[in-house]
This record gives sequence, C-alpha cells and structure tokens, in this order.
Amino acid sequence: MSAPRTPDDSGTGAGGDASGVDLDFLQQMLHYHRQFSELDPEDHDDNTRHEENEDDDDDDDYHDAEESHIEYEIEIEEEEDDDDDDEEGEEDEEDDDDDDDEIDEGRPIPFFTRRQLNVMLQGETLHNVLLSVTDWSRAGDGNFERFTSSRRRRQQLRDPDRFPKVPSEEGRKLMDSGVFGSTERPHKAYPTILDNVASDDSSMHTEIEARRRPVSLRLFDRELGLGYTQAERNLGKNMIAQSMVPATDADMVLRYEAPVYLGQFSDDGNFFYSATKDFRVRMYDTSNVNEWKHYKTVIHPAGRWTMTDAALSPDNKWLAFTSMMPQVCLAPTDPNDEGEPYLLNLGAPAPGAPGAEHYHDNFAIFSVRFSGDGRELVAGNNDCSIIVYDIESRTVLHNLEGHKHDVNAVCFGDKLSPHLLYSGSDDATIKVWDRRSLGDGRAAGAFVGHCEGITYIDSKGDGRYILSNGKDQTMRLWDLRMAMSMSDFDAKDPLQLTSYSLYDYRFQRYNDDLYFKHPHDNSVVTFRGHRVERTLIRCHFSPPGSSDGRYVYSASHSGKVYIWNLDATLAGVIDVRSATRDTLSALSGEEERLAQLYSSQSSGTTQEVIRSRERLRQRRYTHGPLCVRDASWHPTAPVLVASSFDAESMETGTCSVHSCDLTRDGDAGGHEHRLYDDRMRPISAWQTSGRVTSWW
Repeated sequence: MSAPRTPDDSGTGAGGDASGVDLDFLQQMLHYHRQFSELDPEDHDDNTRHEENEDDDDDDDYHDAEESHIEYEIEIEEEEDDDDDDEEGEEDEEDDDDDDDEIDEGRPIPFFTRRQLNVMLQGETLHNVLLSVTDWSRAGDGNFERFTSSRRRRQQLRDPDRFPKVPSEEGRKLMDSGVFGSTERPHKAYPTILDNVASDDSSMHTEIEARRRPVSLRLFDRELGLGYTQAERNLGKNMIAQSMVPATDADMVLRYEAPVYLGQFSDDGNFFYSATKDFRVRMYDTSNVNEWKHYKTVIHPAGRWTMTDAALSPDNKWLAFTSMMPQVCLAPTDPNDEGEPYLLNLGAPAPGAPGAEHYHDNFAIFSVRFSGDGRELVAGNNDCSIIVYDIESRTVLHNLEGHKHDVNAVCFGDKLSPHLLYSGSDDATIKVWDRRSLGDGRAAGAFVGHCEGITYIDSKGDGRYILSNGKDQTMRLWDLRMAMSMSDFDAKDPLQLTSYSLYDYRFQRYNDDLYFKHPHDNSVVTFRGHRVERTLIRCHFSPPGSSDGRYVYSASHSGKVYIWNLDATLAGVIDVRSATRDTLSALSGEEERLAQLYSSQSSGTTQEVIRSRERLRQRRYTHGPLCVRDASWHPTAPVLVASSFDAESMETGTCSVHSCDLTRDGDAGGHEHRLYDDRMRPISAWQTSGRVTSWW
C-alpha cells in the first residue's frame, strides 16, 4: 500500500518514518556554516555536468533564495578520495548519469550535492532526499551499485516513443476474437442477375463493412422479431447491450458522513454493499435497481486506522471486510441475523510452517477475496505475503512469500476452481500461484510491465485474463499464457528496474518522465488516461450480462470513471464530480440557510455560531477535489455506481448511480436527481418532486 521501499536494513519505505537514519551520518550532513558558496563542485559531486552550466543554474537558484531573505548554511564534510587519478577516465560516463532533473546520484559520500539541496528547497521532502543517501552510506553489501545501475537503466529507457500506441493492435485482435463480447463482421453481398450477365465471373462478390446500427433500430428489430437465425437474434441482443454504456448524469446520490472506499454489486445484482473509512459497511437490497432499500449496517468491532477492503461470498450470505490488522471481520448479510460479526485471525502460523514460533502476527491486510465455493479466503498484507485461510476449520492453509514489498491486491483466477491465485505488490509485479504445486513455496509465474507498484487486480473469472491498476498511471490486461516462468524471472531479474522508486503516490503527483517501457513487459494491452494517486484505485472487467463483457473500466483520482474498449480507445467517461457538484452544492446552500436561521433563533454566543457554520462548510465542501476510488457495473442493467470521497477534507463521501443516456424518457420532464443519506432516507431539503419513471 505504501510506496516501494529502498533497500534499507530497517525496511523504512518512502512514505515511512526516517527515525532509522544513522545519526552520525545526519550530523555530518546537516552542520551549518556560511562558506557553502566557496566550495568547488568538482571536489564534492562526481555526477555534475560541465562546471560552467551547473554554476549558472545553481547561481540562479541561490539568488532566488537570497531574494526571499532565507539563508541556508550547510557544512559539507570532505572525504579523502583515493581515486582522483581515475576521475578523468570516468568523467564521460558520469556526465551521462546527470541528464535528468531528479536528485543527483553520486558515490556514497555523506554530504548534500547542490542539486539535492535545490530539489529540497523546491518542495521535495527531506526524508525522500535523504532516504537514498542513507542507503548509499550503508551500501557495503552491494546495494549501492544495484541502486545506481537501476536508476541509470531507467534513464536510458526514457525514449519519446515509450508510451503505448492507441489503438492497440493486440486489443483489436481480442475484440475481433469474440472473447470480449460479440463483433459484427463484414458480410458478402452477391451480385444481381445483371451483374452476372455483365461478368464472366459468377463468383463475383463484394465485401460490405459492418456498420454499427443505432440501438433504437436494433430495439425495433427485436420487438418485431426480425432475424433469420437464432445467432443473428443473439448478436442483435449483444450489440444492444454494448451500446448502453452508463453516462455522466447521476440518477441518484447517496451521501455519507465518511469517505466511501468501495462499493460493489453482487454477482446477481440483488445486493449492493458500500464500505466507509469509519469501519462501517452498509448493505442494500437492489433487487429492484430503481428502488434501493437499506436493511443493515455492520461495524468492525476492532478496526484500526481505516477500512481497507471488503468482499461478498458467492452465495451472498457472508461479507468479509478488513482493516489495518491481521483479523478479517466476517458478518452475515441476513437482515434477521443481528449477531456480532466474527473475527478470523489470519495471523496464526500455518500448520507445519517453518519458524512458526517467530511468525509475525501484527501485519495489516490490504486485500481479501472469497474463493469460488465460498469456503476459503485469500488475503494480501504488508508482510509481503499471501495468506490462504480455511473458514470452516479456522486455520491458515498457506502463507506464501514471494514479493519484496506490500501485497496490495489478491484474487482467485477461476470462479470454479480454488487452485489459481494472483497477487499484486508494490514491487511492481504480479505473481501467479498454483496451489497444486507449492512444494517449494514458489510462484508458478509472473507478470512484469508496470513501472510502479500495483494497486488492484481483477480476474475475468475464466482463469486466463486479469486486469491490474498501477501507480505508473496505467491499467494493464494480462493473459495467463504469456506469464513469465520463474526461472526466466530469476535470470532476467526485472525488479532491478522498479525496486528503488522514490515516488510516493500518497502525497506526490506522478511525473510522466518516470514512465518507461519495461524491456520484459509481457502485458497484452495498456490503458492510460486515469489517475492512480492518493489511494488504491480499483479497476474491473465489465459484466457479460449488461455490457456483453465488452469493456474494462477504472476509477480515478481525477473524479471520473474511465471506460475503455479492448483496443485502449475510450468508450466513455463518467464525470462523477460534475454530476454530483450541483446537487450537493444546492443542498449545502440550503443547509447553510437553515443553519443561519437556527443560529439566529438560538441563544448561543456569536463565536459558537461562527464555529458551527465553519464546521458545516468544511463538512459540506463540494468544490474541492473528488477522488473516485471504486466503481461497480450492474450485472444485468446499464447502471454503474461510483464510490468516491472529498479528497481534500476527507470528511464526506458519496455513492452516485449513473445509467445509460438512452434510458431517458423525453415525456418525463427534466432529469432530476434523487438525494438520500446512507440509510436511503430522502433528504427533504432537496426533494422538490418525485421521479415517476424508471431509469432504464
């Protein structure tokens, strides 16, 4: 879940605590004095550019600092350099390492380079600047050489054509293959009698390209029963489903008093659940997708920090949800069952596991999923492992260790079999696990191609295709047949290019200059355009019932939901922020008016009234950045629910329901939003009139 960690012995990540930094080293680096400008850069920076260019750049930067009346005094400790005679021969090679604008990388010497200081003064955190330097000072085991060579390779891979081409040829082949929905193919038009008379070639024919007919005409054909064969009628039905893509306008908005981290429909569409940061999971009856009914709310009895994930059992009877702890909370979905949720301890060692007496049982679970039969759970955690848990016997069956960093996402590959597992990690790899061959505890294969950590993975359910979101701002499609064997993985060592990133997605905006095309990339299609920042953004395959399985889609930190064709072209964009802003703004104004009216009639002091209004404004802030973390496409209706929260205040959240544009009824009047609270109670301040038509 955190940014990939550099190879520090203490395991401190890019977003972690800097308390493990060596104190002697920091004291040498951070002593202040007033003679910094007199230092010779050649004596202290092995990776500088030509002296004239660097002096010009540095002078400009430090003049700016003087103009702002801020003085920085730094004492730089000089080291004895026994290799001065060899510096001339290595000068050309070292100059190449300084082509980018990032933090300078020299030998493991304990002082700030000028460029490192410039970067820090321009807003970079001290910890991120010092982190790599600290690792250099401890690079006795060869980590320094590996770190610098990794950065050097990444710089060399930054070519202008590194971004994937759109449309994707491989994606186009998948669209035409029929695996991801039906495709209208060109058909032959045979000549008339006159054409045959005019030509000696009786087999003459022409190719007529398939044209995408309007959905209105297809619906008309279906009503008339047109279609010569059952295959043609099925094709028309599937093409109608493909045409009904949810759009921006929101039919209904559910407002929560906490950030909404996820929301998903059940496989049959009769159930929807949403999980919020305050450890609550709300359950809704959606058997009538036009009229939701809230019937139950369960609370994690021992939640820590935040809600991380939730999953519904295949029979809709149990809901598993997790927090930053090794226990999974298992709650019944039956509205008549009011018992307390169960806590399943995934921190217990697996039977016969080596080192069981020293097993680490204080990890945090980031992802949890049910097996296809509902008997087992698989969970990924920040202990760099994947845990398979048997619910009935309450025992850990497997504790698989195969990643270098946090395991943010896990899933079963096949709904009909519990043997195939996938796991995605902050080490930027996806591992494939076959439980039938875990004698050596190793993965069966790996997917490589992301430049940064994995935030989420979703399986198509056929045991072959999976989808992943990465912090490099890409979503990728993978084919199990193209997985890299572990012998090749060990020989090629793809982690050397991705293990030592200083990018922290929780606080920083991703710079496209960091993106590169991985030389061992074995993904099928790459999708771009959304923002995978701040939190673990989720992605999914569209359902076969309501979309013919034609699309893939992802939430985004930009406040939108992106829907792609398999060739990486956009099929639609749902602007959730735009759809909910007017509704929530009007509600906020109405509540502010009521608050002012109430405060004028109350006996409270002026200061208390002002403080109350300020809290109200913060709680109802609607013009700030909106982060859509999850989205769920209804399995049988052209409806999509986006789960989002205010990314600035982190105090409110929404679930907005978006349907297809074709479902509007022109005789029903204007398009009206319906606004509810988390228990489906209408918010009367906004209810101007009732909606008399269904959404679709």
